Order: sequence, then C-alpha cells, then structure tokens
Amino acid sequence: MKAEINKALEVLKKGGVILYPTDTVWGLGCDALNEEAVAKINTIKGRASDKSFILLLNTVNQLQSYVAEIPDVAYELIEYAENPLTIVFSEAKNVAENVINADGSVGIRVVKHAFCEELIHRFRRPITSTSANISGEPTPHFFDEIAQEIIDSVDYVVDFEQELRVVKKPSTIIKLGPSGQFEFIRK
Repeated sequence: MKAEINKALEVLKKGGVILYPTDTVWGLGCDALNEEAVAKINTIKGRASDKSFILLLNTVNQLQSYVAEIPDVAYELIEYAENPLTIVFSEAKNVAENVINADGSVGIRVVKHAFCEELIHRFRRPITSTSANISGEPTPHFFDEIAQEIIDSVDYVVDFEQELRVVKKPSTIIKLGPSGQFEFIRK
C-alpha cells in the first residue's frame, strides 16, 4: 500500500488525476485546491462544469480549514456515523472555485479507509471524490466495471483493492444548515 500511496501522491502534487479506491466506490480524485485538475475530471467524466464535488479529508480537525461555519452537530454526525457520510456545509473556503456548489456550499466526507486516510494525511490537502464513471452512466461497483475510457484518461490508476469484490454503496449525503438543521439529500 505504501508504494501505491507514494505513486498517487506524486501525481496529485503535479496536478494529475488518479483513479483510486475509497470507503465507498472507486473514485476519480485530484487536488481539491487545483482548478485545472478539477476541470480535467469534468472532461474525463463528460460532465457539466457546474456540478460540484465531494471533498475527502482524513480527520475532522481539517474541517475548519475548508468550511466557514461548522455547526456542533457536524462533529457528532461524523463521529457516530456507521456508514460513509458526506455533509454538505453552507459556506466553503480555501478550495478551488469549481469544486463549490453554485450556492457556495461544499460536500465533505471524513474518510474511514486506510488508503485514503494515509494519502490525504501525506498530501496535507483535501482530494476530490466523484464516482469513476462517465456522467449519466451507472456507478461501477468493482474496479473491473470501470469503463476503459476512464482508465485510459487518468494520470494514474492505483493498484490497490482492484480485486476486492465487496459491494460498497455511495455515501449518505446530508445538507447541514448553519444552525444545525439538516436534510437528507441521499440515503
């Protein structure tokens, strides 16, 4: 795993796009602070540039660097979530403009996945996460379901968990307001 983290890290630092395993589905990732890298993912997926991304962090302590206001309940939701949880916060900061929703919000997930945690820890920045599929196509459950077009378009394909046959679901998504009220976007 360490060698794969080193290779992925090198690509991320150069503004490249990686295809990598996450705590949910296989994802396309890049430096969430690099607008050109984010735009490249939109091109690879063939998706509209106004669609936002989920950002992955490796610790809850990083939230304050990328979210203007964090309701206290966010920490409890993250701590007690049994399944991967993405929280859409009202006001993003310090990230590429093209990862932010039109309303200024941003979706963030604190990962619980050894590869992602170590990669983000070593990178010291959030990385983007979006499913490894062409926009409008079904989300692949396993590495061997990812379209060759996607594989050929990225700068690096992580050679870790490619043979894993455990079905992982996309994360639950909750939109969290500044006063702590929340609504489910995806269960």
